[in-house]
Amino acid sequence: MAHPFKLPSKTYVTNFDEFVQLADYSLMDNLNADPNARCDGDDHRARQVFSGHFVPVTPTPLAEPEYITHSSTFFNELGLSDELAQDEDFRRVFSADLSVACAPMRQVGWATGYALSIYGTEYTQQCPFGTGNGYGDGRAISVFETVINDQRWEMQLKGGGQTPYCRGADGRAVLRSSVREFLAQEFMQALRVPTSRSLTLYVSKSETVTRPWYSQNSRSTDPDILVDNPVAISTRVAPSFLRVGQLELFARRARSNAHIKAFEELHMIVAHLIEREYKNEIDQSFAFAEQLVELAMLFRQRLTSLVANWIRVGYCQGNFNSDNCAAGGLTLDYGPFGFCEIFDTDFQPWTGGGKHFSFFNQPAAAEANYHMFWTAVRPLLAEDTEALEQFDQVRRGFAKEMQKQIQEMWATKLGLAEFNSKLFTKLLGLMERSEVDYTIFFRELSHIPDDISALKKSFYVNTSQELDEQWQSWLNSWRDLVSNGYDSSTVSTKMKQTNPKYTWREWLVVPAYQQAAQGDYTLINELQEVLSYPYDEQSKEIEDKYYRLKPKEYFNAGGVSHYSCSS
Repeated sequence: MAHPFKLPSKTYVTNFDEFVQLADYSLMDNLNADPNARCDGDDHRARQVFSGHFVPVTPTPLAEPEYITHSSTFFNELGLSDELAQDEDFRRVFSADLSVACAPMRQVGWATGYALSIYGTEYTQQCPFGTGNGYGDGRAISVFETVINDQRWEMQLKGGGQTPYCRGADGRAVLRSSVREFLAQEFMQALRVPTSRSLTLYVSKSETVTRPWYSQNSRSTDPDILVDNPVAISTRVAPSFLRVGQLELFARRARSNAHIKAFEELHMIVAHLIEREYKNEIDQSFAFAEQLVELAMLFRQRLTSLVANWIRVGYCQGNFNSDNCAAGGLTLDYGPFGFCEIFDTDFQPWTGGGKHFSFFNQPAAAEANYHMFWTAVRPLLAEDTEALEQFDQVRRGFAKEMQKQIQEMWATKLGLAEFNSKLFTKLLGLMERSEVDYTIFFRELSHIPDDISALKKSFYVNTSQELDEQWQSWLNSWRDLVSNGYDSSTVSTKMKQTNPKYTWREWLVVPAYQQAAQGDYTLINELQEVLSYPYDEQSKEIEDKYYRLKPKEYFNAGGVSHYSCSS
């Protein structure tokens, strides 16, 4: 294996020749390629993949790619200069043209298969062959791996063209979804929520695809027109893109003895997960069974913490299947996601998601995904009854750990030393009855007001005198708990670092991708800046524009308050 390239202190990569020297491939070097794949990566038609951990595949270049933006914050973290995003060969690679790649970088990328389960139920019908052997990265192609400052990163093109898992689709992503994913990933990072990251965003000046979407002022639940969309490619980056659904796929193959190496490949993918995501926390000199018990504990902690953070910032994944559940415990796959504005425990932005993937149901969805992780890994412990019992005990403790994380989050969000069930339950009822704006309410509460008039800035409805009195009673009770031995200014400061001032508001993002389709990227850049500092007080102009209630015309608006998964 190549030795990781280490950047000297305060040195930035400024050109493509320097960038390719960062290449350090882990997945392709250590796992099995599909034995039926073409080595040249010309593998773009939907087909069944029966074995192997990945398929070598070349992405399909964008026609006439144009630079939209990159994440200066992330570039800086990686030691990449901002000017690199404008480098011609760098632009070509991250708009899917690998022909310019030179050693040690490779001219072929890779796509991976995974299985699908929804709330603990295995599915195969989403695969066109009805077997589950055709389900995986249909338009996401990884093209680069590197190690920088002892951290491994995998770079993946979203919308990079067809793969064997494309299920007959075109392998492309439209500008709308690419803008949303690019902005959302860096916003979540700024919110201090574990997430995949955004590197670059390019759009084709001539290539379009047709997708169902919503007509102007539509109140339809489902898309009601077909729209020609510019094609774009966003590059997302993570320590790995390993998912619970991937582990499931190999467990299913091992369980059915699908091929002679099935059990071995399950062992390999789990060992690779530990190396990629947990090597700093799991001592790999331990017996493998011991490592798996540690893995179960660590993933449980990461996943429960992640979901608690989602609820803290008002995020709803929308479609939290096992294939959208990163085995490293980070937020992955920004498709039908949304952020709660009017508080609703059943908030769900995706029209196909149903209540089971709604805002407050995310802990239950997480447990179902964890169960599939546990089911997939468990066969590797069959020979060690002591480790198996420890492993099962970790699984049995998931709900308790999830509750602990959620309660600690609410206590912190409310500025309390410990969770108070009675106070919290009463608050939820008041928030729902007053239709509060989730973000504005908790930010205003962070000022420790003594009168509810300050909180009414977050109310979408006019309240009655009776409801006002109930609010005041709750506020007085809460203030008594907050002030119990604590300095209110200290509590306020901490609450403002927990409760962001600025959030994702779809009605403010829609104009950004609409203007981008006309070649105007000004609003994208503005949103990047605003969402990079969500906890900060920003200018009066920004506050007036971004810190306000959702206008009535966007209630129940197709493509704004709700949307299909079409992207």
